[in-house]
Amino acid sequence: MSTWLITGATSGFGRLVADRVLAAGNNVIAIGRRKDRLDDLVASAPVGRVIPIALDVTAADAEQVIAAAVEGTGRLDVVVNNAGYGLFGSVEQTGAEAAKAIFDTNVLANLAVLRATLPAIRASQGRIIQLSSLIGSFAWASSGLYSASKAAVELFSEALALELAPTGAKVTIIQPGTFATEFTTSAHVVAPDEVYLPTVGAFLDHISKLPSEALGDPNSVADGILAVATMPEPPLRLPIGQDAIDGIGNALRTRLGDLAVAPDNH
Repeated sequence: MSTWLITGATSGFGRLVADRVLAAGNNVIAIGRRKDRLDDLVASAPVGRVIPIALDVTAADAEQVIAAAVEGTGRLDVVVNNAGYGLFGSVEQTGAEAAKAIFDTNVLANLAVLRATLPAIRASQGRIIQLSSLIGSFAWASSGLYSASKAAVELFSEALALELAPTGAKVTIIQPGTFATEFTTSAHVVAPDEVYLPTVGAFLDHISKLPSEALGDPNSVADGILAVATMPEPPLRLPIGQDAIDGIGNALRTRLGDLAVAPDNH
């Protein structure tokens, strides 16, 4: 029996992972903002297997609340740092408040969860699973601030993996493509003005018209998370979905091409 801590545990990938972990006979510290959804998760699980924590991970006391919950369990094996949201709009038109909010949630709260859980993860030689995105490696017109937040998660997670290597704890960054979850309907959108209609507007219009069959099955992401959690040597990054594999691959090839034409400074 292992103990998992999952943020954003009441919807999307978080709920799918929680259900699988519980079905396998493990325990879950479930963190989510909505108490009604936490109550539903508790009701669907075996008695005593879920520790529900109704919490906004951006709250000033979030780190202390999470650390206390972990201490109360006595052991922690896996952290799924899943809480976050999307923000789409032009770089210019995204105001300071919206920009700060996306970094508060997707970056700073992620770090708070890590600070609260890493002592226990080191002790168990456990796993940290960080949720990024295919567009944590590149950006679309409209995804600038969201992509920047996920790129930040990717880079500090890469550093964390190196820093934890001697302890036996492992880090994996999950890079999902576009999947049929609440993310696609709950993302914040800054409507473009006439300057950005040909770029941001056209892209948002394209995304909004994608048929449901164009979106991946989110169960494949949950399956990937469970798989890397038990690998002796998990990958640092795991793209999931053909669009993620193709998009990240194209971005890396473009960067290599840029290196080929860079001026010779020697």
